[in-house]
Amino acid sequence: MTTDDRVTALDLTPLDPLPAETQKYFDICEEKLGLVPNVLKAYAFDKAKLDAFTAMYNDLMLGDSGLSKLEREMIAVVVSSVNRCWYCQVAHGAAVRALSGQPELGEAMVMNWRVADLEPRQRAMLAFVEKMTKASSEIEEFDRDGLRAVGFSDRDIWDIANVAGFFNMTNRVASATAMQPNPAYHGQAR
Repeated sequence: MTTDDRVTALDLTPLDPLPAETQKYFDICEEKLGLVPNVLKAYAFDKAKLDAFTAMYNDLMLGDSGLSKLEREMIAVVVSSVNRCWYCQVAHGAAVRALSGQPELGEAMVMNWRVADLEPRQRAMLAFVEKMTKASSEIEEFDRDGLRAVGFSDRDIWDIANVAGFFNMTNRVASATAMQPNPAYHGQAR
């Protein structure tokens, strides 16, 4: 693997061969997405860590929730924008573009979500995750009540907090390891 092929700045050798179930998961990604996300390749040196990451990601982003897939991706992008996480801004910005059918929405989420044409529900949600990202210890009942006032249930608030928390963690790992987004993300859904 050349330096240009690395998905992170770390010299961690992927398992070779990949365990059968991991290879199957990567094949499904290739089939459905047209690529294996570099974040998965980055974790491929340790099956237990990859399995833990994918289980949490799949539960939060694809599992049952009162939040739409688009809303969860919007959270990912806003958190990543606040944290200036290159990998997640690119990857999840592409997901917002694709899910919304609006390229400008994905760009707004990355650059300044406040300029986007959003519903009051989405504005409240994104203000909450921005505050959570910048100053989580300052979240008060007033903030949760603001979410309730626009129709979020307590379960939804749990999901909002968990998606934001997950991306705060992954942003830090991606930034600390110089994780690179897949080049294909840049041109998707434009």
